[in-house]
Amino acid sequence: MKTMESQFGEKIRALRAQQQLYLRQVAPWLEMDTAQLSKIEKGLRQLKREQISTIANILKADTDELLTLWLADQIYAVVKDEKLANEAMQATEEKIKHKKTKQE
Repeated sequence: MKTMESQFGEKIRALRAQQQLYLRQVAPWLEMDTAQLSKIEKGLRQLKREQISTIANILKADTDELLTLWLADQIYAVVKDEKLANEAMQATEEKIKHKKTKQE
């Protein structure tokens, strides 16, 4: 059975593998055990937002890219089963654009 797809988790796993790091090497730096990190990579659990910069440093990754993927997973988890998910996301995008325009 396939687990929930996690763009963030897949990216973390790819970066970790690319650097030939084991779960048991990375997990202690995040103050968690290997099972927890494995669940994050599989999309069964979410990393805490405040840990994103730490894992970005460990894996020599772009913090903004990881944060973007993490946020995308958060949004997906909320709207995935909603019939009007796309419409709601479009409305949200417009709201964000409007807010940014007002701030400039």
